[in-house]
Amino acid sequence: MSSEPVAARPAGTSSAQRDAPVGGQAVLEGVMMRGISTWAVAVRGAEGDVRVRSFPLKSMLRRSRVARLPVIRGTVALGESLTIGLRAMRISADAQRPPDDQEQITRGQWAFAVAAGLGLAIGLFFLLPAGLASLSGAGAGGGLAFVVVEKLIRVAIFLGYLVLISRLPDLRRVFEYHGAEHKVIHAYEAGEELTPENAGRFSRLHPRCGTSFLLIVMILAIVVLAPLGSPEWYVLYPSRILAVPIVAGLSFEVLKWFGRNRTRPWVRALMWPGLQLQRLTTREPDPTQLAVAIAAMHAVLAFERPGAQDADAMGMEVAA
Repeated sequence: MSSEPVAARPAGTSSAQRDAPVGGQAVLEGVMMRGISTWAVAVRGAEGDVRVRSFPLKSMLRRSRVARLPVIRGTVALGESLTIGLRAMRISADAQRPPDDQEQITRGQWAFAVAAGLGLAIGLFFLLPAGLASLSGAGAGGGLAFVVVEKLIRVAIFLGYLVLISRLPDLRRVFEYHGAEHKVIHAYEAGEELTPENAGRFSRLHPRCGTSFLLIVMILAIVVLAPLGSPEWYVLYPSRILAVPIVAGLSFEVLKWFGRNRTRPWVRALMWPGLQLQRLTTREPDPTQLAVAIAAMHAVLAFERPGAQDADAMGMEVAA
């Protein structure tokens, strides 16, 4: 950690110099935080009160050595993060209902929403680019040319998607809570007392953010899929779907490595594009939003004290 005191730096510019196995996710009017054995969600309810719930985290990464193997651990960790994140979203959505509204979102409704969301993501970011690359005739230039054109289309769609959602007024507060989550994680990693004032001095950009992860996925997909060249459609589309867990696992390892080596200048240069993308998916939070993120973090710390050494063993380092 830098010898310069955090308080001497301009607000929003400091970042932690060490990595800890703490991740999180912004939800509706709140933040989910997760450690090694606990996850918690803090939400500001419809009446303005902050509601905190914590749950034990029984990860397969702690029970299986195979699950902790490189690449495999990334796929497992991401699957578990998705499951926890969806539960947190459901809790936050229910907290926004008026007190006299007893109707809650059913499991069937959530299952449909999740299936639709995953289907849209795979179709938009994997199948559509492959189809457009095929129609462009890029395969005639060789297998590598096809893969490069496909990935350029994918990155263009991804960037356009981020720009579009960053302009939606309804998502602004979610992005502010996303920034609050990052700031509080930075403050914890820096060993600072968790207060809104201290957390506010840290950057809203974090090297382990899910936005950076998605950019890494886009880039590594070129390496993974290049050997397939320009196959027929009946190989092209299944290969893009089957490649998702492999590319995700590899990308997790890169993100994990970035987090551990964030102080090296050349690593910071590699992280820079992903950090800049986070300017689209995060906003500066206010003190009340930081307080909610801190409440979620305290709920995790009530049961555990995550350490960097544990993170390397468990592979639980993804921040959303």
